[in-house]
Amino acid sequence: MTFKFIVLILFAYFLGSVPFGLIIAGAYGKDLRKIGSGNIGATNLSRAVGKNWGYFGFFLDVLKGLVPMLLAGLLFGSQMSVTELFLALAVGCAAVMGHIFPVYIGFRGGKGVATSFGVALGLWPYYTICALAAIVVWMIVVLIWRYISLASIAASVAFPVVLALLIAARPNWEFANLWPLVIVSIAMPILVIVRHKPNIKRLISGTESKVLFGKTGK
Repeated sequence: MTFKFIVLILFAYFLGSVPFGLIIAGAYGKDLRKIGSGNIGATNLSRAVGKNWGYFGFFLDVLKGLVPMLLAGLLFGSQMSVTELFLALAVGCAAVMGHIFPVYIGFRGGKGVATSFGVALGLWPYYTICALAAIVVWMIVVLIWRYISLASIAASVAFPVVLALLIAARPNWEFANLWPLVIVSIAMPILVIVRHKPNIKRLISGTESKVLFGKTGK
């Protein structure tokens, strides 16, 4: 079990480090780090080469978190002990850290939102339900205010709130068994907010870019 866990941690980190957005933009002869916000994530990718590629990049970044978590589920089973929850969460964190600090491009990566979403989707049922609720919040914020960064922050904050409500409402979800999930769910929005500091400054100054609905992708 220990060897398999170590291998899975390494796999999660190195998979998370793959800069899919940078690779896709590079196929068009563009370097995302020198375009727009300089971020290698899906939002900047859509600005650089079109919305369709942006959606595809987002999907790939989600997979970077989802695949390791599904493998962790196979390794630890669906009914995890507190220790196994910690280990599964460590796998997910490795994938997110890979995206944020990718070894392949000098440890300067993206914000980790899409990969975190993939991690959450893969941890059934606890985080999966929260992730689906968070994506609804994300879509509502985008539709109303049209800021991707604001939507990402709002969704990340909604995540631990939904988890807390579920733990309070479901008698079989005992805090004593799930507290590792609570700790990580609180740490996630803090990390997202820290990674979005430049966006927050632009939101306050009114210079943050908005989503332009109705424009066709390249």
